[in-house]
Amino acid sequence: MKRINLLITFLILNTCVIAQTSPPTDMGTIQQNLKKLNTLGSVLYVAAHPDDENTRLLAYLAQEKHYRTGYLALTRGDGGQNLIGNEQSELLGLIRTQELLAARRMDGAEQFFTRANDFGFSKGPEETLKIWDKEKVLGDVVWVIRKFRPDVIICRFPTTGEGGHGHHTSSAILAQEAFTAAADPTKYPEQLQYVKPWQAKRLMWNTFNFGSTNTTAADQFKIDVGVYNPTLGKSYGEIAAESRSNHKTQGFGAAKQRGESFEYFKTILGDAPQTDLMDGVETSWKRVKDGADIAASVSVITRNFIPENPEKSVTPMVALLGKIEKVSDTYWREQKTKELSDLIAACAGLWFESYANEATYALGDKIQARSQVVNRYNDKVKINKIGIGADVLDLGSKIIPANQQQSFESTTVADKISQPYWLETPHKIGTYNLPDDRLAGNPENPDLLKVNFQFIIEGKPVNFERRLLYKYTDPVRGEVYQPLEITPPVTANIDGKDYIFNSQQAQTVQIKLKSFTTASGNISIKPIEGWKISPDKIDFTGKAKNDEWTVAFTVTPSDNKPKTSNLQVIATANGKPYSMSLKRIRYDHVPAITLFPPAEATLVNLNLKTGGKKLGYIAGAGDLMPEALRQVGYDVHLLSENEIMNTDLSSYDAIITGVRAYNVNERLVYEQPKLMEYVKNGGNLVVQYNNNSGLVVKQIGPYPFTVVNRRVTDEDATVTVLDQQNPVLNYPNKINQDDFKGWIQERGLYFVSDIDPQYKAIFQMNDKGESPLNGSLIVGDYGKGRFVYTSLAFFRELPAGVPGAYRLFVNLLSKQKGN
Repeated sequence: MKRINLLITFLILNTCVIAQTSPPTDMGTIQQNLKKLNTLGSVLYVAAHPDDENTRLLAYLAQEKHYRTGYLALTRGDGGQNLIGNEQSELLGLIRTQELLAARRMDGAEQFFTRANDFGFSKGPEETLKIWDKEKVLGDVVWVIRKFRPDVIICRFPTTGEGGHGHHTSSAILAQEAFTAAADPTKYPEQLQYVKPWQAKRLMWNTFNFGSTNTTAADQFKIDVGVYNPTLGKSYGEIAAESRSNHKTQGFGAAKQRGESFEYFKTILGDAPQTDLMDGVETSWKRVKDGADIAASVSVITRNFIPENPEKSVTPMVALLGKIEKVSDTYWREQKTKELSDLIAACAGLWFESYANEATYALGDKIQARSQVVNRYNDKVKINKIGIGADVLDLGSKIIPANQQQSFESTTVADKISQPYWLETPHKIGTYNLPDDRLAGNPENPDLLKVNFQFIIEGKPVNFERRLLYKYTDPVRGEVYQPLEITPPVTANIDGKDYIFNSQQAQTVQIKLKSFTTASGNISIKPIEGWKISPDKIDFTGKAKNDEWTVAFTVTPSDNKPKTSNLQVIATANGKPYSMSLKRIRYDHVPAITLFPPAEATLVNLNLKTGGKKLGYIAGAGDLMPEALRQVGYDVHLLSENEIMNTDLSSYDAIITGVRAYNVNERLVYEQPKLMEYVKNGGNLVVQYNNNSGLVVKQIGPYPFTVVNRRVTDEDATVTVLDQQNPVLNYPNKINQDDFKGWIQERGLYFVSDIDPQYKAIFQMNDKGESPLNGSLIVGDYGKGRFVYTSLAFFRELPAGVPGAYRLFVNLLSKQKGN
């Protein structure tokens, strides 16, 4: 072992630091974990998205039955809508990953993922499994099963489609195939270098009663999961609500349930249980060789445990650890060694953590880390080693004085950028590209910097691991921990995501640079065919850590031909090129999220005419439409309630409501009459899609229509024009079939039906094998003005720079005088 630039300091502090990096050590948790120590069983729950999991059942299995319990979400929920911000796609998936991890901390289960990307709503498994690349995602499910080794696998949805969403049905299909494939050594044999085939005892479907769909029956196997846990002081319905309420981007705050509550099951594969979910599975220490002696020791420890003096159990626990470390079953040896080690630390009153001196380090820089240790009960615990990677501080079994906080400082090197592993390289629409198939399952990067501690407890070395974090004190939130950022030396953030050109007129592309270390180099834009870029490069020298500066390039189309191109910025720092931007996502309910997207933007040269100039925008559930409209020259003003109610709206050429505004903005019920008055007096109101559930008004437009849960998910679905002469197809841009090329994710969602004759339905479209729908875009005159309701997914298309979507949406905003 090597010792590099290690400084030891011992600090005696009078204040008590509350660690969020250590496992809970309250007495309820200790007693729960004592019970878990005697249980050798595991259950894996499988579904498609964040929020699909049954949190009440997970909490019951993990904390009442004490099984190792996991939730495998095939996706990270990337394709949904964000009700608390404007993040979409991969960014939304990052937030929902953390929401799921927060939920698991509440219910006690573990969290896993596959490489599947939530590409949006799918009507059937055929489409889903094709887009997902079924064989790769199935391989991920097999990999997780072989690693996790569940005795029982439970699906949230059936293979027969009652779950509604194609992703839901696909999750059941994949679970069913993986149940068999995981046990077959001829399936994914490359995995067998690291894991063994595994056959679960049974595959169950957790039947449900959602809305009008009831798949439960009195003769099904059932479990009462509504029981009360006196150790925790909560029922599993209460724990489930706390867990589910972490899904804040979906608005899934849940009421706490109390009292009897049954979950129902159907057996899909394997033996059907008669009295217990684990029928036929040995879940005691009899499961492993020589387990009887271990079980007897656990029984004695449990019987003699004194809550007021947990340290008295440390000696027999250490002796038990020696026995468990000799268990021949590798899986249960590893699981129970970690569980018991954490119990020993908790009972010994041992607290320890590690954190860096700064929040951010550039690749290759030295990281100053501080490790703190407190031994609360006695001075019999010794610290032997603290290691970060190859850098190991050998402390020679140093005694830790009772209840005196000690600090040990060390240095390591930032050797890898902390980019989420599934975002390291570009990916297809349906699956993330994993740099190593073995990463499948991991909710976060498994190689994030960690600190290894070795203590000597009752003469025995006991090893622990802690994540290296950054810690600071916020005046409002108090002590805050956040993940450490390992960054490129220099990041480059392009001012716009899309640059829309109407001619050969030049545009300025501004780039904000940030240095995270001492750096010199240059900034350039990679040459693009069909575009002129000036200057070739811009040099910089002597930049210090945290310096920020802005540079500008001029970009000009070399001809008038319509085209879409990718603009890539290259930041060469200290002799090495990087093309990464910086994105930070901050919400109080999840840890700080940092990623480094490609330093890229889209250049779109199109034939676009605009009508009007000034737009009012009423925020909805969160979208990027205002920024997209500003890109084509509009003056977009976000309207407040006071402005809607008390100012003259006639100065706006059009007013737009954000997506789902009539679901999330309760004040619209009061603002609606003023908006209708604006239309009647000659205004142009464009309402984007709303969910059919939870509308705050009975009638959105001047005439009736009904929002329904119908959509066209095929982004290439044929669009039939029903009213070719309608102004929205002719002014200021002549809309044709080319304008529906290159759309992403879907055509539209939550179409309308029961359309009043006062409206004109503009388009007709449908997914393959379904009846045509005409409720994607309706237009109606009201007084001197025009009302537009559109279910087309403009909120996805415009931020993605889809040319035809821009042309059509601009037409919706542009009302000719006299029309």
